Amino acid sequence: MALAMLLMVIEGSTLGGLSWMLEPLFDRVFVAGQASLIWWVGGAIMGLFVIRAVTSVASRTLMSSIALGTSTAMQADLLRHILKLDQRFFQHNPPGALIERVQGDTTAVQGVWSVFITGAGRDAISLLALFGVAISIDPVWTLAALVGTPLLVLPTVMAQRYIRRKTGQMRQNSGLRATRLDEVFHGINAVKLNRMEDYQAGRFERLVAIIRRAQIKMAASQSLIPALVDIITGFGFFAVLVLGGRQIIAGERTVGEFMSFFTAMALAFQPMRRLGGLAGTWQAAAASLERLYRLFDTPPSITSPAVPAALPASTEIRLEDLRMAYDSTPVLRGLSFTAEAGKTTALVGPSGAGKSTVFALLTRLIDPDEGRITIGGVDIRTLDLAALRGMFSTVAQEAALFDETIRENILLGRTDVPDERLQEALNAAYVTEFTAALPTGIDTPAGPRGSALSGGQRQRVAIARAVLRNAPILLLDEATSALDTASEAKVSQALDGLSQGRTTLVIAHRLSTVRTADKIVVIVAGQVVEEGTHEELLAKGGTYAGLCRMQLVE
Repeated sequence: MALAMLLMVIEGSTLGGLSWMLEPLFDRVFVAGQASLIWWVGGAIMGLFVIRAVTSVASRTLMSSIALGTSTAMQADLLRHILKLDQRFFQHNPPGALIERVQGDTTAVQGVWSVFITGAGRDAISLLALFGVAISIDPVWTLAALVGTPLLVLPTVMAQRYIRRKTGQMRQNSGLRATRLDEVFHGINAVKLNRMEDYQAGRFERLVAIIRRAQIKMAASQSLIPALVDIITGFGFFAVLVLGGRQIIAGERTVGEFMSFFTAMALAFQPMRRLGGLAGTWQAAAASLERLYRLFDTPPSITSPAVPAALPASTEIRLEDLRMAYDSTPVLRGLSFTAEAGKTTALVGPSGAGKSTVFALLTRLIDPDEGRITIGGVDIRTLDLAALRGMFSTVAQEAALFDETIRENILLGRTDVPDERLQEALNAAYVTEFTAALPTGIDTPAGPRGSALSGGQRQRVAIARAVLRNAPILLLDEATSALDTASEAKVSQALDGLSQGRTTLVIAHRLSTVRTADKIVVIVAGQVVEEGTHEELLAKGGTYAGLCRMQLVE
């Protein structure tokens, strides 16, 4: 930065030197006829242009490096911060809006370096040098050239406020645009099957039309200040011509002095216009900075304690009087139960009963409003967050695969896994049964969100992850509900092997899959209404028995 600023100072100073050299060029060479000086003056002018060219390239390259380095570092820092935020944050901030924050806002701020600092450095120095030459020739002429400058103050302030407000609105609408595209592309099958192409395209067109109108208004506002500079500069030139022209005709000033002064003011014209436009550029960047600061200032509500407790020796899980609400909607109402270590506990109940919320609470994706959860008698809020989550392996209904190879989707960035251990996980999850037929085996791309694989194949990849993770507690969330009979059999077989010797919690709607569970906990409206084995609950003839009858399970 310091070197770039030094180079910009040198570059800006060359304009002052150029205008100063015009006085001897006119008075001593052209008027006085000193032909021998033409080589010295011409060489000096050429040297100034060479210096200006070299310093311009060097300073712009340095500033581009600084600008890109800053924006990419900000993007990485912002993503790292967002990843620390809890589940509630992501419920109120859609992916598209966050993508626009990380990409759009940081790119807008990048312009501060390349435009604002360049203008403040090079153009400000140019103006100082040029006005220094002009004042040295005639302070009165300089004052006449700048007589209308105070008229710029009020319009500039008004334009700045308008630009900042419009930029904030535009950035918000850009987030909505990114969200709309994210939803359309991820739901492309639903769009096609429901013949929503024209409807979705129409919604998008209306949104981008709003953004376009805001951009036009903002561009008009940003061009207002340079336009006013043009008018004020024209008025200043007129005043100098009237004042200086008479003095030259009267012989009080030389042509060389006037040409040197006139050139200095003419060269000052573009730096003045650029500096006038910087007000709008800064306000646009400031609006994005405000959005970035608000996001950076959003603290994670779920963090590790300052002094974490030691990991528990047992994996017995106890939920004690848990109460939880999303916004103002109650989800859990005094939920309590125990999952014994090394055994399988199934959670059943109608949709919306709070079963999936239990899994989010166990892994501290969210925290309860009241009550506590213990593992081996240790409150999970006293454990290191990463260590707590390292105790769990999860297999959900929708396997979260990335657009990477099958190998990468199983390893998830780990580099410490021997090939033998990876092969064991592949065999245990029956992944090798379908990868053997693929052209590049486990190095075959899984596609966006695993779209290149079938549902059963995606589930087996997720199970292989869990096998490799080898965590003591296993969470199964509707892991087989969306599969066909053949795939379900393979996945169930893999899950049975995975759950051996582990504390396992299972969420299932198909009650036939939890008959063999050591304990079944029936949850209705955020409360435990029944507990027991399959046979015990059927004998009670209560809620569980009713659910079984509904599914025609004997």
